[in-house]
Amino acid sequence: MFDMIRKYVARLGPSSGGEAPTEPKPRGHNLFEAAAAYVAARARDDQDGVDEASSWVSPEALSFGVGELASRAVIALARERSTTPRAVARDLLGLPADGGDS
Repeated sequence: MFDMIRKYVARLGPSSGGEAPTEPKPRGHNLFEAAAAYVAARARDDQDGVDEASSWVSPEALSFGVGELASRAVIALARERSTTPRAVARDLLGLPADGGDS
C-alpha cells in the first residue's frame, strides 16, 4: 500500500517542469518569533516594527504568542525576585500589592 503511494507521489514530482528547485524556500516566521519581534518593537515604540511583526502571522496566532511570552516573562521574573507570578504581574501593571498571594 505505501509503495503504491510513494510511486504515485514520485510520478507527480516537482511542478516546475520536472526540475528540482535549486534554492530552498525561505522559512516563514513562527508565532513565537512574531511575538518576540512585536513585543520588542512595542517596547521601542517602533510602529514600523510592530506592523512588520504583525504581518508575519495571523492576529490570533500573534495574540497567543504574546500571551505565552508574557506568561514566561512573569514566571522568569518571579523566580528572579523570589516571589509569586501574581505579585510580579501586579507590580508590572502598577497595581497595589494583593494580600492574597501565596
